[in-house]
Amino acid sequence: MSGKNDLLAEEHLGLVRSCCKRFSGKGIEYEELYAAGCLGLTKAVNRFDESMGCRFSTYAFPVIMGEIKRLFRDGGSVKVSRSLRELALKINRLNNDNRLKNGCDLTVSQLSKILGESPETIMEAIACTRPSVSLNESDSEGEERCIDLPSPDIQYEITERLSLYQALSNLEEKDRKIIDLRYFKSKTQTQTAKLLNMTQVQISRREKKILTTLRALIV
Repeated sequence: MSGKNDLLAEEHLGLVRSCCKRFSGKGIEYEELYAAGCLGLTKAVNRFDESMGCRFSTYAFPVIMGEIKRLFRDGGSVKVSRSLRELALKINRLNNDNRLKNGCDLTVSQLSKILGESPETIMEAIACTRPSVSLNESDSEGEERCIDLPSPDIQYEITERLSLYQALSNLEEKDRKIIDLRYFKSKTQTQTAKLLNMTQVQISRREKKILTTLRALIV
């Protein structure tokens, strides 16, 4: 994965988290959903072509969702090489140490530099730690029952979009441009800063304030 693709992946980890929330409480731990989502993100980054005429987030969403749903379809039974398992253990140890020191996990880029592995391999190692889950399981009386596969609530999604667009209409024009460039056109903070004649630091600070405002308006 190139440096550009690595950056693209890290900028869209929020999309992975958003997809995982749709499956919360459906029988698989969040960490496993997140690992599958990261694998989907990696595949989307590697396959995406700007000539497709769509935003990366639009292309990546169904790929990420597909990998998460695969956990339910395949029961999480994926053959993993020994080298990937060993790498996953190293990643877990490094993240545990970093959480104790800094309160957060290391980024894919940081893990890649520390371990000397490509970002793609790092994300595959993270994904391989997910456990097996069966679509059929027995209840307390031994009766077999099926786990329902969750599907997106279209009505809820439409309501969310309408609320978002209404909130965006209440922002100042420059703030709307920042959100449009960052989240609708998938521009980096540096690219957005150049287009709006601002610094990356200014964009970062302003973006945080805008997101806080949007959350308050949508709630």
